[in-house]
Amino acid sequence: MKYLIVGLGNIGNEYAGTRHNIGFMVLDAFAEASNISFSTQRYGDVATMRLKNKQLVLLKPSTYMNLSGNAVRYWQQKENISLENILVIVDDIALPFGAIRIKARGSDAGHNGLKNIAQMLGTESYARLKFGIGNDFARGCQIDYVLGQFPDDQKAELAERIKVADEAIREYVLAGPQAAMCKYNNK
Repeated sequence: MKYLIVGLGNIGNEYAGTRHNIGFMVLDAFAEASNISFSTQRYGDVATMRLKNKQLVLLKPSTYMNLSGNAVRYWQQKENISLENILVIVDDIALPFGAIRIKARGSDAGHNGLKNIAQMLGTESYARLKFGIGNDFARGCQIDYVLGQFPDDQKAELAERIKVADEAIREYVLAGPQAAMCKYNNK
């Protein structure tokens, strides 16, 4: 079985470490823990690995967040991966910092990256791992908040929360979305 694991973010040094780039951070940690590295390919940075009898294609799109669907569709088709084997890692302002929520499908909930993926795939029936970034921003300041850096108190906890997200990815691949949701949602 083959899986496409996509971490959403924006390319460029000005976005490194921002809340919106948590998908990139989670995949970087996942790859590092698996002793693999990314190479720049069409539409993004890609790494491949095996997890027991599963083949994983890790993708960090280079298309910017709002056009992530181009990269996801390209790699899904290129690698012939079924929709039920796609997992997208994304930031979520509706969840408190560090909370993990896995969903087998769902709406974009106003997230432009997810919206574009659904448009390009023609469906919202793909799994997502939502990583909570909180919503401690004044009205009208959402963009500055999601494109801002994590504060020092959250940076101290970030590595541990990313490790939990990485464990959830492994559970998703090895045991399926229902098992991963039961074990990791709200953990």
